[in-house]
Amino acid sequence: MSAADTSKPVSTSRRRALKTLAAGAGAAALPMWARFAQAQSSEPIRIGFQKHATGIGAAYGRWYDRTTQAAVKLINETGGINGRPVEIITEDDGTDPKRGAEVVEKFATQYKTDIVFGTLFSHVVIGSAPRAGELKIPYFVVSEGHHVASGSLNRWTLQPGITDVKSQVQAMAPFVKENLGKKVTMIFPDFAFGHDHRDFFSAAMKAQGGEIVGLIAIPPTETSFTRYFPKIPRETEVLYHVMVGPGVLTFVKEMGEFFGPSRPEIFGFIDSLEAVDLNSPGLEFLDGTYFWEGYPRYVQPDQTPYDKFYRAAVGLDENGAALEDPKDVATMAHMFGCWETLHVIRQGMEAADYRGPADRARLIEAVEAITDMPQSNEHPQGAKLFNGRTHQVFGPQYISKVTDGKLLVTHTAPIEDTLYPDEVDYTTQPL
Repeated sequence: MSAADTSKPVSTSRRRALKTLAAGAGAAALPMWARFAQAQSSEPIRIGFQKHATGIGAAYGRWYDRTTQAAVKLINETGGINGRPVEIITEDDGTDPKRGAEVVEKFATQYKTDIVFGTLFSHVVIGSAPRAGELKIPYFVVSEGHHVASGSLNRWTLQPGITDVKSQVQAMAPFVKENLGKKVTMIFPDFAFGHDHRDFFSAAMKAQGGEIVGLIAIPPTETSFTRYFPKIPRETEVLYHVMVGPGVLTFVKEMGEFFGPSRPEIFGFIDSLEAVDLNSPGLEFLDGTYFWEGYPRYVQPDQTPYDKFYRAAVGLDENGAALEDPKDVATMAHMFGCWETLHVIRQGMEAADYRGPADRARLIEAVEAITDMPQSNEHPQGAKLFNGRTHQVFGPQYISKVTDGKLLVTHTAPIEDTLYPDEVDYTTQPL
C-alpha cells in the first residue's frame, strides 16, 4: 500500500482528521465559531459534482445532489477542510458517457476544481474515468459498478463510499439459494451495471450449487416490459430482477400483472423501485418478496443514532421520503454513498494536509492509506473496510422483506461475506 509524502507526516494530520470526524465531526481543537469563521475567510476547496440531472439517472441525480448539499453543509459548519470551506460546483452530464468526459474536463480546465465527485451510472464512469486519469484529477465515484476494483480504470479513480455489485451479489447468493430456490432467472439492464449482475451473480449462484436457467437483458431506456416476461423459463424457482431508469415502476407493475396470484419466489435489487413509493397501486403482489438494500429505506426497530442523525441532516422521514413531501421517496440505497464519500474526502485531505491541486497525488495516497471506517455519523450505513490497492470499499449488505407495505430487514450480510481476492493493485501505478 502506498505511503504519503514523508516530508509532511501523515500520522499527525490523520489523528487531527479523525479527531475532527469523531462524534459527528464535533470534536475539534478550536471552538466551533472560531473554526467556522476561519473557514469562511479562506479560499474554498472546490468539488466538481458530476450530476445526472437529466437522462435515465435523473431521479438519482436529484437525491445525490440533496445528500451532497447536506454533507457539505455539515462539513462547513464543523470547520470545513483544513480550515477552508467546501464549495460544490455542479454540472449535468445527462447520464451520458461522452458528456461525462466533457464535464470532467470542464471541471479540471475551466472551473479548476480540486477534485471531481459523484458519478453513479457505470457507463458514465467508464466513459469519464480515462479523462480524469489523463488530467490527473482525483475522481471519486459513487457508482457500485465493479469497474473500479476490476482494474479497468486508473489510479486517479476511487470508490470509497459505496460497495460494488460483485461484493453485493456474492453476499446475496447464499440467502437466495438457502431460502428461495436454486433455479434462477435474471432480468437486468443491458449495460455495464447489469452485466456485472449477470456475470457475478451467475458465478456466485454456481458456487452455491444453484443454476441460472434464464438471462433476460432489457435496454435501460425501455418503457414497456410485457413482451419480456414470456421468456422466463417454466422451471424458474426464483426471479431475480434489477432494473433502472424512468420505467422502473412500470416494470414492476407489469411483472405483477403477468404472474397474477401464481408467481415464483422473487428477489429484487431495490434499484427496481428506487424513488418509488412501495404503496403505489399495482405493487400489492410484492408482499412477501425480498429486496437487496444498500441502505434500509425504512427506519428499523433497532435504529442507530447514526441513522437518526443522517436522516435529520438530509431531511428524511421514517419511510425514507422527504420530510416536506411524504410522496417524494428518496434513493436511499445509493445516495448515502455521497454522504460517506465526502467525509472520506475530508479525512483524506486533512491527512494529506491538502492545500491545492499540487497536492492531488498526496490526496490519492492518503485515501489509499485508509483502512477501517467505523460506523458513525460520517458512515451511517455501517462499518466499512477500504482496500487501498483496489480503491474499493466493502461494507454490510441488507436483505429486506416486503411486509405490510414496508421493507423490514431480515438478514444483514457482514463485511466478511462481501470480500473477494484483489484483481488490481493501483498503488503500483505512477501518479
